[in-house]
Amino acid sequence: MISRRVVLGGMAAAPFLTFGSAFAAQEQPFTPELFQAAQGQRKSILIEIYASWCPTCRAQKPILSDLLEKPRFKDLTVLRVDFDRQKNEVRNFRANVQSTLIVFKDGEEVGRSVGQTKADAIAALLDKAI
Repeated sequence: MISRRVVLGGMAAAPFLTFGSAFAAQEQPFTPELFQAAQGQRKSILIEIYASWCPTCRAQKPILSDLLEKPRFKDLTVLRVDFDRQKNEVRNFRANVQSTLIVFKDGEEVGRSVGQTKADAIAALLDKAI
């Protein structure tokens, strides 16, 4: 039996729930362990090479946020590499500049773009991973 406290607590939290986010891919800070685990599970992965000062990265952010809300991208693992603080990872991904997006499928790189800010082109890149 459900207690009154549980029902009231759920009702209080309801205004903060967003039903669309149940399907959203969740962005996480990059760690080698997360990347290796996702690759080992043969997950679809987006690596986002990002810098907070980069105007192109800031233009990509709302586009990626909108796309990642779509159910077709719900299983995409999104890992954000800090261009300024994670230089080894930037080098390992052979990214010469920030605003680089790299997608992996079945453990292999299947596409990348640099400086892309057109939603349809970014969507096409993400589609390669799923």
